[in-house]
Amino acid sequence: MLPFALLAYRTSIRSSTRATSYSLVYGMEAVLPVEVEIPSMRVLAESKLKEAEWAKQRYKQLNLIYEKRLTALCHGQYYQQRMARAFNKKVCLRKFSPGDLVLQKAA
Repeated sequence: MLPFALLAYRTSIRSSTRATSYSLVYGMEAVLPVEVEIPSMRVLAESKLKEAEWAKQRYKQLNLIYEKRLTALCHGQYYQQRMARAFNKKVCLRKFSPGDLVLQKAA
C-alpha cells in the first residue's frame, strides 16, 4: 500500500506551496492512473501531438519550472510566517525573578 500512499502524497497540492511536490520536481503534473484508463482532456491533447511538438511543449514547461519553484518558495515562506504568527498569539510570556520557585527536572 506504500506506493499508493506515496502517489497520493506526491500528487496532492500542499497548502504551504500551493503546488504538488511532483510538479516541483518534474516540472509537470503527474498523469494519474485513472486518466490513462479514462482519458482526460490533457491526456487526449498530448496523445494527438506529434513528437516534435510534444518536445517543444515539454521544453517550454521545463523553462517555467524555475518560476514555479520560486513561487512555491514564496508561498512556503508566507505559510511559515502565518504559522509563526498563529503560534505567537497563543504563547504566554512569563517573567521569572530571582527567588521564584520553579520545577527543575533532574537529569
